[in-house]
Amino acid sequence: MPVFAYFGPAGTFTEMALDEILARAPHEETVEKSPLASPLAVIAAVRSGAADFGCVPIESSLEGAVPATMDALVPRDGQRRVQAYAEVSLDIAFTIAARESIDDDAVRTIAAYPVASAQVRRSVGERFDNAEFVIATSNAGAAADVAAGRADAAVTTAAAARLHGLTPIAEHMADSDDAVTRFLLIGPPGRPTPATGTDRTSVILDLPNVPGSLVTAMNEFATRGIDLTRIESRPRGTGTPGQYRFYLDACGHIDDAAVGEALRALHRGSERVIYLGSWPIDRGIPDVPPDHSESHDWFARLLEGTD
Repeated sequence: MPVFAYFGPAGTFTEMALDEILARAPHEETVEKSPLASPLAVIAAVRSGAADFGCVPIESSLEGAVPATMDALVPRDGQRRVQAYAEVSLDIAFTIAARESIDDDAVRTIAAYPVASAQVRRSVGERFDNAEFVIATSNAGAAADVAAGRADAAVTTAAAARLHGLTPIAEHMADSDDAVTRFLLIGPPGRPTPATGTDRTSVILDLPNVPGSLVTAMNEFATRGIDLTRIESRPRGTGTPGQYRFYLDACGHIDDAAVGEALRALHRGSERVIYLGSWPIDRGIPDVPPDHSESHDWFARLLEGTD
């Protein structure tokens, strides 16, 4: 029975994202869903083989990339990399739930995962003006905190509220009407999913500490007509200030000739390239990389002496 780990506990948006991914590519066999306490734990389970696949949040349209996921995707010495095979984007709106019906002005503490509180801070402040946030371990963990009496209300999901027997006191709460969070399905290294024409390729780069190294890396895509849709930096964690690694998302698939050329060039000019995968995007239509097959065929004919 394949094991699919996810950032839990049960009732989180990540479980909802995993359910969506499984529904789009149903398995003939039954799968086991395993909720784990953090994105790091999910990715570690995939690396060790304790889980066959894992689902983690990677990016919020309001808060940007999820640092815990980004850092965990980088393999340490001796670790194998993980690879993304699919993504799903969910519209995000929250349920505010309490143990029982309660007047808005009686709510003093609201448990919330930090990423969630950042997405409802204005809305909650306007409605529950006597309340303050207290940190929860996840959206479902916030509901558990309320059920245990550690907070008056929770910023949570409808599923988690039901799971913990809570009463919704406000629904569809969000500071933005179009908030979206993107989730990745990761697994061990393998053949990427086939190209669809609307794909994303993602890499992590450790670049030499010399002037222009990042510009040079980005130019490997620009000169080949490949659109970069995300550029992020994170500290390398070496203890030395100013040491960063870079996360790049590009339009296209590793099987596209232009993308393959860019990746080979990055490998030549970087200290390390970590390939995160190529997979179909869930929303939007990215720019398609130019077709370099004609120039490849021409060069092959030169080598064969047939042109």
